[in-house]
Amino acid sequence: MVFVPSIAATLAIALSLSPVAVFGHPGEKYGKREAIEEMGNALVVSKMNARALQECQNSPAVKARKERAMERRAETFARLRKERNIEKAPWLHRRDAAALRKWAALTHDKTGTVDFSKETPSKEIFGSNTSCVLTPDNANGPYFVYQEHIRSDVVENTVGVPVHLELQFIDVQTCEPAVGILIDTWSCNATGAYSGVSARGEGGLGTTFLRGVQPVDADGVVNFDTIFPGHYQGRATHQHLIAHVGSEVLPNGTYTGGRVAHLSQLFFDQALRDTIEATAPYNTNKIPHTTNLADWFTGYAATADYDPFPNYIMLGGNLTDGLFVWAELGLNTSSNWDQYAPYASTWKEGGGYDNPDFDFWAVASPPPTHG
Repeated sequence: MVFVPSIAATLAIALSLSPVAVFGHPGEKYGKREAIEEMGNALVVSKMNARALQECQNSPAVKARKERAMERRAETFARLRKERNIEKAPWLHRRDAAALRKWAALTHDKTGTVDFSKETPSKEIFGSNTSCVLTPDNANGPYFVYQEHIRSDVVENTVGVPVHLELQFIDVQTCEPAVGILIDTWSCNATGAYSGVSARGEGGLGTTFLRGVQPVDADGVVNFDTIFPGHYQGRATHQHLIAHVGSEVLPNGTYTGGRVAHLSQLFFDQALRDTIEATAPYNTNKIPHTTNLADWFTGYAATADYDPFPNYIMLGGNLTDGLFVWAELGLNTSSNWDQYAPYASTWKEGGGYDNPDFDFWAVASPPPTHG
């Protein structure tokens, strides 16, 4: 049976019905003063982006980082295909997404496929979608779980299209990799349910599927193995991200403390979403789909300089072979957005517990650095 995540659904519906009742800060209505302040903040962010682009564009260090990133992604792509024993299978890049539906319906040796070879320019395939640009912060959503496991494989027993997710984080103040931070990610399963929370229709406090935390490496990179998210009422398909600064990794494999320096959501090409949603078990979810353009929160995710849609490659000729998805995100490591990131519950061995002070309305509004 498919359930509608009650808190998220209520939030999405409330926002769509009452756009004037948006909250700029917890407990505060969004009015004229807040709008003026936000326009000022947006101007600051725009100037920050322009300055970052100008200062970073020709930096030898940035060029070297980009080269390393392209080589790393090419190696990851090859490794994932080898692990799946599909090294000779055709594959599809995001640039071919317009033909994805037609291609997915054909056998993998037909039209619409591309053979990967050593002559294929890696910069055309594995380049980033951004370049040292501040990634817009977004609303956190109501299902953030505090102190989740430090792990890269978050699949557990969930069923769906496999996704290997690579994220690289850059500090826009220095244009260097953001190091010493923890990246928290989570999503709903193929039929729209979240783990770790007690809301009706969700997985429950004792579940942890599709949630994990990873420290970045020296290049600001983290990798997660997950599945392509499903959808629920009022929301387009998305993947949640939080960057923690100053957190401590605990002996039990979780973390504590620190502050939230960035919170955002990744969205996915509509053609890719439509293709995956037509397959099982995604197609058992009878909740109406919400397009990227209709989602209340997608507008927060993009700016003129930042593309919120990650790049991807289908690893083989079938969706069951999985996707390699990557993105580069810029953040200001000195930011503190704790007030926008209240947690619904805390994980602990044997089952988590609800946050009695959870602020429902705080999760509906993004920091002023949104798009």
